Amino acid sequence: MPIYEYVCRVCDHAFEQLIRKGDTAACPSCQSQDLDRQLSNVALSSGSIRAANLSRGRKAREHIQKGHEEAQRDAIKHHIAEHS
Repeated sequence: MPIYEYVCRVCDHAFEQLIRKGDTAACPSCQSQDLDRQLSNVALSSGSIRAANLSRGRKAREHIQKGHEEAQRDAIKHHIAEHS
């Protein structure tokens, strides 16, 4: 039972769906069956895909780290303002 990735041509919703024998895929958002099946990263294995996934992970980690640093700066500013 493979899981396929689709993009709905009607509402542009991207989703994954488990397809059993005899099933027809439909968009969970608008119920349209006018879908564009995507290539799955799971089915592909190459150095460029691994590099892209690592890059995406690094960017996500940097974004989270910046958020933590900003929250820490805000907490320090708030503490200083309260005790001044």
